[in-house]
Amino acid sequence: MGDKLVVVGQGYVGLPLAMRAVEAGFDVVGIDVDEWRVKRLDAAESYVEDIGDEVLAAALRSSRYRPSTGYAAAEGFDVCVITVPTPLREGVPDLRHIGSAGESIAPLVRPGSTVILESTTYPGTTEEYLRPLLEDGSGLRTPEDFHLGYSPERIDPGNVHWDLANTPKVVSGIDRRSLTAIEAFYRRIVQRVVPVSSLQVAELCKLLENTFRHVNIALVNELAIFAQQLGIDVWEAIDAASTKPFGYLRFVPGPGVGGHCLPIDPSYLSWRVKRTLGHNFRFVELANDVNDHMPDHVVERLALALNQRRKPVNGSRMLLLGLAYKKNAGDCRESPAFEVAKALCKLGAEVRAVDPHVEAARLPAEIEMVDLTEAELARADAVVVLTDHDCFDYDLVRRAGTYVFDARNRCRGPNVELL
Repeated sequence: MGDKLVVVGQGYVGLPLAMRAVEAGFDVVGIDVDEWRVKRLDAAESYVEDIGDEVLAAALRSSRYRPSTGYAAAEGFDVCVITVPTPLREGVPDLRHIGSAGESIAPLVRPGSTVILESTTYPGTTEEYLRPLLEDGSGLRTPEDFHLGYSPERIDPGNVHWDLANTPKVVSGIDRRSLTAIEAFYRRIVQRVVPVSSLQVAELCKLLENTFRHVNIALVNELAIFAQQLGIDVWEAIDAASTKPFGYLRFVPGPGVGGHCLPIDPSYLSWRVKRTLGHNFRFVELANDVNDHMPDHVVERLALALNQRRKPVNGSRMLLLGLAYKKNAGDCRESPAFEVAKALCKLGAEVRAVDPHVEAARLPAEIEMVDLTEAELARADAVVVLTDHDCFDYDLVRRAGTYVFDARNRCRGPNVELL
């Protein structure tokens, strides 16, 4: 296998892969259609928290990494990995980015080339959707002329224990020779490779992983609603259950689910089941219903609490802690916390937010970014902990906030109400 690698998509999946491949000795072309991203990469300014500026600068100095908005630099590639987003559009899988990547890379596919899809998608996408694009655009056929495979990404941005290199990598190929080539590539990148028998098994594997999380989060979210109504501390119950050393995995409630994976990935699986088999995937639909309504539940709890204090939401000053769904997710528009903020704005609240991981320019004008200070906490009619960033001083929050609604169980005290 040759050493020229093309990584299409330089986001939270593609950029770490590109940097790890440079370390492994590959010559890497990182393609992204976002000109802003490529300019940042050229300047050794990383926008992915898992990749420091110094790592990016070292890759550029080595001359083995070249960011680009076009595909000309990809000519003569040996391996191409596609890591583009797969969003939903009106509840239907949106494969435009995969399609664009496939059509663009197809003319550059040569005999012996390897193309791998890492984007999360429904079972059948690689063979039924990407394969024809590559074959039509190249005039070649797989598996006869080039290798084709699927390997689900398992990046957990911000995780200090598990990264690309030490997380086991599930791999698949359209045939045995493709699988062998894809195994050989990833063995240079990661510590452990887990081969499976088919493309669809690998595609389903990723959806299973995220559907498992989605359903269990929905379970504890609904449990939190009912426990509060029953007067039971759900967080203490979760802590107690977590002492069981077998047969139990800890999940905690929150203001909803967000980000690149949840709840999008389970909906891909639900859509595929409905379209192919004509059945509803009831667990996924129930989980969607519970998790989608958690921001509304948070707003309802806030309105009730303010009402008990003889204050309407309209005109109340709200200080929201954490808009990004996790610390690396600077674009908070995918977060349930942002849904809470928008709902409060619509009800007439004066909304201020604290989040060092969010750029103020990405927020609507009615949400004001402020620093976490004692004065801001004291002036707020309600302080709402929506994302539990470790950088927040929760002792200060508890001490200075008159009323704190904590959806993440980071504060305790007589002035604190937990989700």
